[in-house]
Amino acid sequence: MTQQLHQHIFSNGLTLLFERMDHVRSASLYFMAPAGFTYERNDRLGQAGILAEMLTRGAGSRDSKALSLALDNLGVDRGEACGAFNVTLSAGTLARNLPAALALYADMIRRPWLPDDELAPAQELSLQDLQGLEDSPSEICLLELRKRYYPSPYNRNQYGTQECIEAITPQDVRDFYAARFRPRGSILSVAGNCNWDELKTLVGELFGDWEGTPEPAVVPEPHRPTSNHILKDTQQIQISLAFPSASFGTADFYPARGAISVLSGGMSARLFTEVREKRGLCYSVSASYDTVKDRAAVVCYAGTGPDRAQQTLDVMVGELRRLKDGIELEEVDRVRAGLKTSLIMQQESTSSRASSMATDWFYLQRVRRINEVQTAIDALTPASILSYLDRFPAKDFTVVTLGPTPLITPAE
Repeated sequence: MTQQLHQHIFSNGLTLLFERMDHVRSASLYFMAPAGFTYERNDRLGQAGILAEMLTRGAGSRDSKALSLALDNLGVDRGEACGAFNVTLSAGTLARNLPAALALYADMIRRPWLPDDELAPAQELSLQDLQGLEDSPSEICLLELRKRYYPSPYNRNQYGTQECIEAITPQDVRDFYAARFRPRGSILSVAGNCNWDELKTLVGELFGDWEGTPEPAVVPEPHRPTSNHILKDTQQIQISLAFPSASFGTADFYPARGAISVLSGGMSARLFTEVREKRGLCYSVSASYDTVKDRAAVVCYAGTGPDRAQQTLDVMVGELRRLKDGIELEEVDRVRAGLKTSLIMQQESTSSRASSMATDWFYLQRVRRINEVQTAIDALTPASILSYLDRFPAKDFTVVTLGPTPLITPAE
């Protein structure tokens, strides 16, 4: 089935993306504004997340309660989030309700109230999230890894700090919104059983007279990754490590994903087999791909008892290094099958397609067609993955551990 993809950039710079999906009765929208935590002031860390929360607390002619009721009456399944570079708003509903939902989202995006009396509840939610980290040592470890691996301000996290959150004023939130929520640089992606011409006309009516360009993008500071141990009296030791990988959109991207899937693409993958199944060193071990704009990393994690922690780290690093010694065709067959399954599932979900298209545009300034991704997956071979590993070997590890005892990173 041929994909029905459309794109349009309005004169004000807003990018509209659309994929028609005839086999569904729903539609989803995904909006990105260049207002992520990367752009926060150093003394106002956390305000991007607070802005994302406050966008839904009154907009246009509706106060917070009326706006929530209007969305509920349309059956909208919605979400708001803050990432490194973007604040995102997402919504899914029946296709026939999409025009009404878009009108509500135009109010939230263009005419949010950001009222004084809604700041304190939003701050309290942010502080609860921040305090909740104490119950998640694995997340603390991974956040510290990000802080140590990436340059500032890419190395920040969405939680901010208690001091900064408590210092944020309503005017701070309004100023941040005014500086970052602008059509140029924003992306509106829609997927579902809708008509393209009608959608483009509607979006033009709702957003065509929106004006402005966001403040300039940040430039990362010079940085050299460093390892660290967080001393904490816990019953487990958390282990995380990162090393360079190919950036999203480069020729090595798919081989990089293939290599990571060989390591951590199910219960027959190498890390699970060698670290957990054969040696019983830990319950959870994984490898994943992480990217921020022009740079990326392989990120590995494991949590285990202090008596098995050093061996766990040693075996993890050993498996990462052993990958270059050879990859079996059956491993690549399994990787291809897993990636294709994910691709097929994405094709069947309007929310996944809307999100994927917006992400593609953000990183690549184009939308990848399904057959392009399919062809790249089919082209994966042991040789192509090994060629990638020659250019991005498992070395120069940044290691962050958390627990009662520091560990020793195996020598290069």
